[in-house]
Amino acid sequence: MSSKKAMDPRRLLTFRTVAHERSFSRAAERLSLSQPSVSHQIALLEREVGARLLDRGRGGVALTPAGEVLLEHADQIAWRLELADRQVAGVAGERRETLRIGAFPTAMAAYLPATVTRLREQDPDLRVLLGEVTPSTLEPLLLSGDFDIALSYQDAAAERREIDGVERIDLLRDGFLVGLPPGHRLADEDGPLRLAQLAEDPWILASTEGFLAKSLREAGFEPRVVATTQDPVATHGLIARGIGVGLVPGLLADDHPGIAIRPVDGGLRARDVYALLPPGERHPLVAKVIVAMKEAAADFIRSAAGVGPQRSYVAASHSSKLGPASFAPGLGSTAPSA
Repeated sequence: MSSKKAMDPRRLLTFRTVAHERSFSRAAERLSLSQPSVSHQIALLEREVGARLLDRGRGGVALTPAGEVLLEHADQIAWRLELADRQVAGVAGERRETLRIGAFPTAMAAYLPATVTRLREQDPDLRVLLGEVTPSTLEPLLLSGDFDIALSYQDAAAERREIDGVERIDLLRDGFLVGLPPGHRLADEDGPLRLAQLAEDPWILASTEGFLAKSLREAGFEPRVVATTQDPVATHGLIARGIGVGLVPGLLADDHPGIAIRPVDGGLRARDVYALLPPGERHPLVAKVIVAMKEAAADFIRSAAGVGPQRSYVAASHSSKLGPASFAPGLGSTAPSA
């Protein structure tokens, strides 16, 4: 293997400019360099290639045979660099035109579509790429730049969850209701249900260890779990076909035809839903997205207030920089799940 040092590409491009201008002074002006600096770079390049590249005479600069050969390669390299620059700029521009949002499954089913609809009303050509992610897998994806903004949640009773370098913006507090199969013995009863009334029923949960499962244990019984899924469509299908009873997020209370949705006496644990903004440079549309998310949250809150005990939300509008979120009073309490 040769130990000869590779040519410096900057010197090669300087040589190309001198060769085309046929003048050191004009090349220096074009490159915004001093003439001695240009001369020095050419001298170093000639030392690197081991051949004289330019002849300097009264008529200007002329290429030597070695210089003519090298200029052909320099032109090709400059063209490839320009092409690479255009292509990378195109990819970067496309990436900036596309807004990437990550969200947990139930947000993907209702809340996030409502947000995107608002954004497209303002900009019909907006390109949005939605990706499903769970709170447990979100952090590395957010920090690695996979998303421009992400939606997550946590048990409202737990210590506030923060990620170093990431801004958290609280949006709403989401509650949970009980979903019952058609013909269930309690489906037609009036008023909220007590969880203890469902102690002997089979349950469909997002997790056997999540905060909703803990809510059932706090109600005095160990749930007999027959299915675990974070997919809201799967949860609905399992309940509708009589496989078991389950918990339905308030965000999806209007999206469960064919099953009975009942409130819980005393409520369940609630979950706080919030947006996360990654560190570093932000997408230029992030501010508009946050506004649309807050407006969509307000719509859900108003809808919940009109339904009475069926479901409830508590609005939040403060980012983590402003301290604990303040919640709108009088909308009741709720509980969390997937």
